[in-house]
Amino acid sequence: MGAANEGQPQVAAPRMGVGPLHSIGEVAEGNEAMERRERQEGITKEQAKGRTQRWQPLLPNLLRVNEAARCSCQTRFTALLHHVDVAALERAFRRQRRTASPGVDRMTVDEYEQTLAGNLQRLHERVHSGQYWPKPVRRTYIPKSDGGRRPLGIPALEDKIVQGAVAEVLNAVYEADFIGFSHGFRPRRSPHSALAALEKALMTQRVNWVLDLDIRTFFDTVDHGWLVRMLRHRIAGPRVLRLIERWLKAGILESGRWEPVEVGTPQGSGISPLLANVFLHYVVDLWVHQWRRRKAAGQVIVCRYADDLVIGCQHEGDGTNLLAELRDRLTQFGLSVHEGKTRLIEFGRFAAASRSAAGQRRPETFSFLGFTHYCGKTRSGNFVVKRKTQAKRLARKLKAIREDMLDRMHTPVREQHRWLRQVLRGHYQYYGVIFNYRSLRMFKDCVVRLWRRTLGKRSQKGRLTWASYNRLLTALPLPEPVIQQAWHR
Repeated sequence: MGAANEGQPQVAAPRMGVGPLHSIGEVAEGNEAMERRERQEGITKEQAKGRTQRWQPLLPNLLRVNEAARCSCQTRFTALLHHVDVAALERAFRRQRRTASPGVDRMTVDEYEQTLAGNLQRLHERVHSGQYWPKPVRRTYIPKSDGGRRPLGIPALEDKIVQGAVAEVLNAVYEADFIGFSHGFRPRRSPHSALAALEKALMTQRVNWVLDLDIRTFFDTVDHGWLVRMLRHRIAGPRVLRLIERWLKAGILESGRWEPVEVGTPQGSGISPLLANVFLHYVVDLWVHQWRRRKAAGQVIVCRYADDLVIGCQHEGDGTNLLAELRDRLTQFGLSVHEGKTRLIEFGRFAAASRSAAGQRRPETFSFLGFTHYCGKTRSGNFVVKRKTQAKRLARKLKAIREDMLDRMHTPVREQHRWLRQVLRGHYQYYGVIFNYRSLRMFKDCVVRLWRRTLGKRSQKGRLTWASYNRLLTALPLPEPVIQQAWHR
């Protein structure tokens, strides 16, 4: 099956001498639990258990691996690579985007598919014979909202395929370990699931202070030595570990020059999100979970998506102490807190009421996953956490649309219209949450004005009258803002 001795637990890996890194077994009972929530009316406790958010793989072989991992938190898997067969490689190939940029080999998905069966068979033989060696990762950069550049790594196509197949197997193992408040890059989880969990926790728990924490350049500073030691807590198969080490040491290719890599896991590779979650699971998740159980004076709620972490505390002292100790914890593993993006602010139902009684302004806001969260009230005067599109995200998106419009300026108007409909619908799909209609309307109005300005540049007159433009919009209408989130009473 892939587990050691058909799923029988082996001797646990030795503890890492890094301070308070607690056993997985101590938090096993809370791995799949989110922050506390009320059970829906009319649903029994037994029915609620059947509606858990626990993910289970669909394939029988991976289901057995997942069950073995859940049966014992001390099970180490000695044979997993045989699950990476030709069928697994083909599934990983089908998940590749055809429009994705090629790696250093310049191989595209369409070219590889022309002789797919033979290519996958040869790739499978190389992986299992030890002759597979990953190619360097092509480095590219994308602009960030703060004016910097975010490095992205583009692996070769075959490396993406093998990484996707291995990640599929490792997901079956680590989904049994990951804690419920971790949402980033996990099956059946999304930014919206993280936002919903955070909203529910802020609305139902005694949260008076919010710690908005960001880890500085996390993906570029992951320590390879610590990462491999963490993987060995669950993975004992030398062939899988050797594959991961080869991906980590493949190096980067930038401007035609190869450079070695000692730290970091490149964003853009298929295995990188899983490795990042494993690293943060041991460094942050288990530690924070134990800290709030043993040291917190009041309630503490946690929500993490990748390297973005939001912690709600009942008492200001808990937030201050947690931040100080978490700084030391991250330093032990070569990480650091981004001071410019980390804040402890007064936030929540009781914070809003106390500040209002004292004649102060409403609590500060914080941003998470592209939304600015702020304290508000319903029409009946009840407290509610509201969200709106983050201003920096909105400005960055409009700037990108303006640049794309200039590139498409001389394409047929109907093609531009088709593209803009896709852009608007995608924006509504993500940002269409309750209380955010005004931001959606602002976004559409800006797009409408940008399109008119771009179409006007096609003419020698340099402008397009609003009368002519309105007739165009009547014939080719743009979609109206839509709230996608359902209202739950």
